[in-house]
Amino acid sequence: MKPRPEPSFTSSLRAPSQVMRLARLGSFHQCRLSFMRILTRRMAREAWSFTRPIFDIDAKGVGHAVYCAHTPDRTYSLVAFAHDLPAESRSDRVIAQAWDSTFALFDGVPTKEDIARLRRNVPFQEAGRVTETELSVSRANRSVRLWEHVIARLADGRQPDLREILKVGYLMRTTAVYGSGKLGAADREAIAARPECSAPFQIEMLSVFLIRAYVRDLVQHMAKTRGGARAVPLAPEIARRMGIGNSTGLGMAPFLLNHPTLINNWIAARETAIARVRSVPLASADEVETFRDLLARTILSVDLWRSDHPIQIEKLTDLRVDLQRLSHHVEAADLNTEAPWNRLFMWAETELCLEAQECLASLMLEPYGDLVDSLADEMSDLNPAAFRIDGTMSVAQLREILHRNYGWAMDIDWAERENCARAWYVSEEKLEPRLGERFDEPIADYEQPLAPGRDAAALNDALKSWHVDAPVAAFLLAHPEHRHSVRRAQIVDHAPYAEIRDNTISADLLPIDMLRCKLAFFGATQFDPRSDRWVRICLFGNAPYPENLQESNCDDWPYPVLGETLQ
Repeated sequence: MKPRPEPSFTSSLRAPSQVMRLARLGSFHQCRLSFMRILTRRMAREAWSFTRPIFDIDAKGVGHAVYCAHTPDRTYSLVAFAHDLPAESRSDRVIAQAWDSTFALFDGVPTKEDIARLRRNVPFQEAGRVTETELSVSRANRSVRLWEHVIARLADGRQPDLREILKVGYLMRTTAVYGSGKLGAADREAIAARPECSAPFQIEMLSVFLIRAYVRDLVQHMAKTRGGARAVPLAPEIARRMGIGNSTGLGMAPFLLNHPTLINNWIAARETAIARVRSVPLASADEVETFRDLLARTILSVDLWRSDHPIQIEKLTDLRVDLQRLSHHVEAADLNTEAPWNRLFMWAETELCLEAQECLASLMLEPYGDLVDSLADEMSDLNPAAFRIDGTMSVAQLREILHRNYGWAMDIDWAERENCARAWYVSEEKLEPRLGERFDEPIADYEQPLAPGRDAAALNDALKSWHVDAPVAAFLLAHPEHRHSVRRAQIVDHAPYAEIRDNTISADLLPIDMLRCKLAFFGATQFDPRSDRWVRICLFGNAPYPENLQESNCDDWPYPVLGETLQ
């Protein structure tokens, strides 16, 4: 590959005040730096192999299976338990007690004794316990109507109706994929030094990748059991369309607030990637063609994207209109002149809605893996010292940081009820974060520190009576209730994308914006809010399966193939 010409200018990163607004974060799309794509690139590049040493499931769909992913250095094994779940027991709620399938990702190859131990614990999820040899624990339920449609068709020797497949996008959806110490599983620190775990959430993404293969195999097994010699397997092009669904609620939303350094690293990597591409002086014909092809495939993907939620319906309507505008503009624009991507990006900032702007930002990265992909190594939080408060900092320095990074919060009248209408708390029943109405429910005494804007403003007020040269340590001895805000302010001072620059307890807060941001980094597609507080998504839709993963199909799989028939 020829070396790239030096850019005539270097694009700067977008300001946190522009990027870290909830409406924009809630418009993010998957991109080259999404965690699923980081994983599939690595698996193909390192030629991972996959085996299924056990598939012991009976005619009722009860039993267990083991799926192994063999890296150059070690093996990870998904241990899957299949259950015959009565319809009345099926629920997507966190407090459910039974599921159609339950899973654990085992570090190595499990013995019969390991599987027996897991069988006594994993099907019960929170009521069971695992050990440090397990890296994740998860569960999933069938999409009942589509499940029966697929089995009935295959058992009868026919393929399922692709139109029905596209309406749902998956045969099972997970209600949780737990890692990082949950239920006794290994802490992330135990595996963080492994190359395949260097990017965030790689173990969880591997779990889902293997679950998808299990689901395909299970539905084919059930069809064969019912139809006998008449049954047929899923056509590969239909199987590829099906991902794994996921139902995600408020439990995920506080993650963005509780991990400021990690979130900064995610956003900073994406913004750096965008800036690098905007700085490209000239685009080659191949790069332009790749962009145009994936834009067309994105338009198809968005046309297939369905939601019944009024907020998402409106966003999809605007996105479809603006993607057509973008397509017409790209056809007319000359992308072979100087700084084509910067000019296109600047045009979009004034002409397109937020959804389309962020969709374009993701698409622009696609031709430039050589510029972008290495940023995946910078997305984890490897600096535990950032959590430590610097008590030697002066009050004057701290107030300067607050005014520089939290000026937006100081412009809010926190005494107004609509500006503090909500409160985050942990449900005793579900042990999950919840969002309540402060003035209608008795929850204020249980509020979690998830309103950094309000708390930063309160910290600033408390500092006003202190001498500018006083050390922060002295202030915190007198006011320990402000420790969390001092820590956040010091983190944001060196991690500018660490803080959401919006009110997270206002009456008009949409928690689904927070969910969308995190899920986009996972690589999720087909966001379908079911309310302003929970959403269904699809993971690994259109991705290759383990047995056919290779360099040629490991990366652009989120974009549907043009010209495929729906018949």
